[in-house]
Amino acid sequence: MASERFSPRRKSKTRRHTPEFFGRFDPLKEEMVCILAPDGTCNEALRPPLSDAQVQQMYRQMWLLRLYDRKAIALQRQGRFGTYAPMEGQEASLVASAHALAPQDWMVTSYRETGAMWLHGVPLKQLSLYWMGNEWGSHMPEGVRVLPISIPVGSHPLHAVGLAYASKYRGENSIAITYFGDGATSEGDVHEAMNLAGVFQVPCVFFCQNNQYAISVPRHLQTASRTIAQKALAYGFPGVLVDGNDIFAVYAVTREAVERARRGEGPSLIEAYTYRLGAHTTADDPTKYRDEAEVEAWRQRDPLVRVQRYLQQRGLWSEAWEQELLAACAAEVEQAMAEAEAVPPPPPQDMFRYLFAELTPPLREQEAALLASLQQRG
Repeated sequence: MASERFSPRRKSKTRRHTPEFFGRFDPLKEEMVCILAPDGTCNEALRPPLSDAQVQQMYRQMWLLRLYDRKAIALQRQGRFGTYAPMEGQEASLVASAHALAPQDWMVTSYRETGAMWLHGVPLKQLSLYWMGNEWGSHMPEGVRVLPISIPVGSHPLHAVGLAYASKYRGENSIAITYFGDGATSEGDVHEAMNLAGVFQVPCVFFCQNNQYAISVPRHLQTASRTIAQKALAYGFPGVLVDGNDIFAVYAVTREAVERARRGEGPSLIEAYTYRLGAHTTADDPTKYRDEAEVEAWRQRDPLVRVQRYLQQRGLWSEAWEQELLAACAAEVEQAMAEAEAVPPPPPQDMFRYLFAELTPPLREQEAALLASLQQRG
């Protein structure tokens, strides 16, 4: 019976593995996992097994995301993009965490994980369509296990828990990862999701991008907890605080969390301690609530500069290589944007098409009113 093989509190028969980071770094003591320092030096004892080519690839991907970010902001200012959520400064947490996943794993995001979605199989063209207001931008390619971007703060982790629950029930070899910000941890839905995940020990990874602000509210006004990672302890699973601007630390910790989940050892919470260098969205003015000196201090911890220094110290970086890399990334971004802009706008009624198999009476009324209004305006 299904209830016999998937019941809450049932102990896993899987052998527990010696923890690398979860259990060794205590979030209650604010112990943070750091492997790659801002000056490019690396703790070789903790360094994950990434080849030089993989590190160079991750560096390229981080640069591509930054160039995409800047292009998106420029297009929004020109009226060619809608309101956009920048990710500059948080590229390491997006790229490194996505590299720890397998194709069969589910990804459930909020609105600042464009980069992670791209790395998990969603084309930049598709993501650009979304930010341009085209409903087809939320249509994921066949076989890509990514849910559409979730705008309501904190509601989507529940969906990730549902996907993880289904995976465990079916005996599949997939896990679910869900991304959210520090502000979302003030929402009840996030705690309900973690509580449910803990009770049923589902294969779910909660990835909190703590970028220090919930729009304009600083982290110290969000919670009195010393860390966000420690909140996992109340729900019966481990949490760990990691330097979110350190690709090695983020990759290593996420890989361990994913492997734990895949072995049947349940959920975990990762707090990636990072910073958004830009605005919350293109509708925001961060100068109203934070000091430029604070921003400049965080620029010294820029994740791209950190990897560049690491590569340079090992003879894996040169000015010529970087210029070639930047030119290639810029061309890829320009092509994706051009392809998205070439897609004809969808019919207005498309906005009603992707919630229910059959339209509900209220939606039919709204659709009819919209079409009548458009017809009246010619």
